Amino acid sequence: MSSTVNVRLNVNDAEHDLEVEPRLLLVHALRDQLGLTGTHVGCDTSNCGACTIHLDGDAVKSCTILAVQADGAQITTIEGLGSEDNLHPVQEAFWNNHGLQCGYCTPGMIMASAALLAENPNPTEAEVRHALEGNLCRCTGYHNIVKSVLAAAQEGAKA
Repeated sequence: MSSTVNVRLNVNDAEHDLEVEPRLLLVHALRDQLGLTGTHVGCDTSNCGACTIHLDGDAVKSCTILAVQADGAQITTIEGLGSEDNLHPVQEAFWNNHGLQCGYCTPGMIMASAALLAENPNPTEAEVRHALEGNLCRCTGYHNIVKSVLAAAQEGAKA
C-alpha cells in the first residue's frame, strides 16, 4: 500500500503532476514542491490569511485545504497574478498607495483583494474591510491597504 497519492494541479496556467502524502496541506505543496514561496505560512491555523490563493476563482486559505482536495483544480498564486514587469492592478495599487510595510501579509491581502474586485468591482470601504477580515496585518493599521483596494477598484482591476 502506497503512502502517497498522485495529484494534478494547474498552478498559474502550468500543469503539475505531484506525488504527495494524503495529509499534505496545499500551502506546503505550493511552497515546498513547486517552489512558489510567495504564498506565506503565517499561522498554520487559518487565522492570518497570508496563504490566500485563488482556487477555481475563489479566494481560499491554502493552509485549510489538502493538496489531494485540489486535484484537478485551477490555482493562482501571487506569482501568477502579475509579474515584475507587468503588475496586476491590485499589486500596482498596493505599491502606489503604500499598502504594505513588512510585506509578509501582502500576498494574501492582494489575493483576497483581487478576488473581491472580481466579484464586486466597485466596493465600498465597508465592503473592502469586511472582505479582508480574514487577513491579518500586524504593521499597517489597514488604512493604506483599504486605500489600495479602493484605488484598484477605481482603475477597474479584475482578477
